Amino acid sequence: MNFPLYTVSRLTLLCFFLGCLCCTANAQEQQPKKETTKYPQKTLQTLRITEPPKIDGVLDEAIWLQAEVATQFIKNRPNPGGIEKHPTEVRVLYDDVAIYIGAVMHDVSQDSIFKELGRRDDIGNTDFFGIFLDTYKDEINGFGFFITPAGVQLDARYSSNGEDFSWNAVWESNASLQGTDWVAEIKIPYSAIRFGSKPEQVWGLNFMRNRQSTREGFFWNHVEPAKNGFVNQWGLLRGLQNIESPLRLSLTPYISGYMERYPVTGAESENGGHKQEFNFSGGLDLKYGINDAFTLDMTLIPDFSQVQSDNRVLNLSPFEQQFNENRPFFLEGTELFNKGDFFYSRRIGGSPINYGAVYDEKYAGYEVLENPRQTKMINGTKVSGRTQSGLGIGIFNAVVGRQSAVLQDSEGRKVEVETQPFTNYNIAVFDQSLKNNSFVTLVNTNVMRQGGTYDANLTGALFQLQNKDNKYAVDGKAALSQRFFSGNTNTGYMYRVGFGKVSGNFQYRVSHSVESDTYNPNDLGILFRNNNMEQEVNFSYMKLEPFWKLLNLYTNFGAEYSRRYKPNTFQNFVIYGNVNGRFKNFTSAGLNFNLEPVETYDFFEPRVEGHYYTFPVNYSANGWFSTDYRKRLAMEVGVFYRHFEENDRRSVNFFISPRFRVNNQLSFSYSIDTGKSYDDIGYFTRLAAVDGTETPEEKIIFGLRDVNSIYNSLSGSYIFNNRMSLALRVRHNWSEVMNKQFFALEPNGELVSDPYQAEKPALNYNSFNMDLVYSWWFAPGSEISIVWKNSFEENVNVVQPRYFDNFSHTMSSPQTSIFSVKVLYYIDYLTLKKTLTKS
Repeated sequence: MNFPLYTVSRLTLLCFFLGCLCCTANAQEQQPKKETTKYPQKTLQTLRITEPPKIDGVLDEAIWLQAEVATQFIKNRPNPGGIEKHPTEVRVLYDDVAIYIGAVMHDVSQDSIFKELGRRDDIGNTDFFGIFLDTYKDEINGFGFFITPAGVQLDARYSSNGEDFSWNAVWESNASLQGTDWVAEIKIPYSAIRFGSKPEQVWGLNFMRNRQSTREGFFWNHVEPAKNGFVNQWGLLRGLQNIESPLRLSLTPYISGYMERYPVTGAESENGGHKQEFNFSGGLDLKYGINDAFTLDMTLIPDFSQVQSDNRVLNLSPFEQQFNENRPFFLEGTELFNKGDFFYSRRIGGSPINYGAVYDEKYAGYEVLENPRQTKMINGTKVSGRTQSGLGIGIFNAVVGRQSAVLQDSEGRKVEVETQPFTNYNIAVFDQSLKNNSFVTLVNTNVMRQGGTYDANLTGALFQLQNKDNKYAVDGKAALSQRFFSGNTNTGYMYRVGFGKVSGNFQYRVSHSVESDTYNPNDLGILFRNNNMEQEVNFSYMKLEPFWKLLNLYTNFGAEYSRRYKPNTFQNFVIYGNVNGRFKNFTSAGLNFNLEPVETYDFFEPRVEGHYYTFPVNYSANGWFSTDYRKRLAMEVGVFYRHFEENDRRSVNFFISPRFRVNNQLSFSYSIDTGKSYDDIGYFTRLAAVDGTETPEEKIIFGLRDVNSIYNSLSGSYIFNNRMSLALRVRHNWSEVMNKQFFALEPNGELVSDPYQAEKPALNYNSFNMDLVYSWWFAPGSEISIVWKNSFEENVNVVQPRYFDNFSHTMSSPQTSIFSVKVLYYIDYLTLKKTLTKS
């Protein structure tokens, strides 16, 4: 492929700039450094007790004074190194049931202790204390338990996937203010964690203190930000002798009732164009410890009606919209199943596989009365755990029931069309932890559908190997996908391999990846682009010591070069970079850029295999800044600009997100994001050949269009106490598309003007969601929640050009409303047995 001369010159300058930057960063890395204090790994001896302390946030039991003290915490942020000025003192006790942690955080005064209330797992603007446990001492997987001065609990799991706050355990804690100090007292029962069977246990251990008044974070065992990994930088807990994993059996039955009111038309209409449905149901979640390492989690007849609404938007791309997972069963304890990113949990209970089939020409004379957008999950099972040798095993299985749409012909006769057959989803994972923060993993996903619809299977493997100093790493990933049809099997594969320097202020990485033209993991995973070969190089440099007016600075530059897998032709070339940092007044700012310096080729926008669109040279940049979030009023502001060397094509986007904290209980946040794309180019429709057959003479029509969108979101919460909260979330999205001119896509990827006249050249999209949630954790693991949700979505061909007209129309249109009440009650077998024995 020949690049234009002016493009080559610009590309040469950019590459020279990147090379100079990397050499400069490397030179800084190699320059003699000042001697820094070494922080050896710390060890804490725990103390066995016979009488447990009362978990009241007051360390008044004499036994606390006999325990060894962990102190001399070391600063991790905003700049690493140095002993804390206001000491933290932590002691650890244990018995046959639990470990107990008592911590005293000394401070200047109570005014220096930030104590904003929040919902569970929501830190907010507050101090906090945390304990970390690596119970298998594999330096990869661990548990985290946190408490704030207001008594709010947070817990998390740590793995090679990072930090996961969606994991929840049942444990006890309390906090109190005493003079100029605040005190935390924690009880972690052995039923909340997992550990091997040994006469004497040695666990990885760390403590953390966040002092929000100075925005400083401290660890007992030093955690170096420039070093790869987190769990591998913890200290040791010794002295745990003759403890056993208890019988871990708990039941969480629930009862729920909901009323749904949604708009309908025709003979189904009731109550002024609405239909109402009432439902009362119950279900059960079960957790059972199979042995000291493995746990069984089951949910029977789950109810997800109370989860947060999806942020739906107008999707003009050739790819599906990806949604966040908000359902608790798919969030908790899934770190094993998410390894390799082969699992997209929204497939389970997501859109029926044949949802759009009822709108095909086959049913042209029918009216669609009902077509449920989501399938219904009947049950789900997870078995997961890790052996003493570091082998993690996970088995996941879920069953989704049959789903149908209801159609009606011109004579009023109804027809039921199956859109989703009875389906079973399964995942199996084997993950072996190795030395030096390394691992190897095998993953298998399987989808089996009843009837004539195809089945699917994927087998994948991944690894990460690091040297002893944890400085360099090689990693890889490979997978084979299969789709089994009645007469044939479609098979595809992918692989990726990379190498880089993963620790130190200066880091780099090079990688090569391939996805074959038939690789398709989307029955239980998600992939937007296959038939792709890509090489990437990335350099980063971080400066963690204060300089000029900055506390720290992070930079990142790289380039991607991609080709088609079949045929082996050029596809894309991108140069990107970003720089961001935090100033000494705790304002943060960043700047990103992205450059495609040559014409590239988009093989997906035409929506027809074998065709491509020649994408113009373009560049983009966006900048942002955020103010100090300790202030009652804080905000984040950003602007984005993208320019194309084609017509007057450009995109501009601006967002601002202020947040206001009225007091430690009441807070609000608002966000507005507005964007405008001028002379945008994209797929519009596909025309058959003149004789009505699908031949190479058919036309692919692109539209020259202006796209305008405005996104508004308002959130607020009132926290009554550390167990009770009221939260509101309101969101409205408006987008308009006006096609001004049409073009035919040529075989060479170019566009030529076409006389095509669209009957409906415009789109006007509105979506609205409102979630009002009251939650009361009335007992450990037990909750009463009341939820009211409103939603509306409309996509029409008549544009209302003013935003407030669209907002008014949305608010006055018939909406779907759901009011639900759910009661969960946590029953722990050991607690129940102890209560019954006493009575």
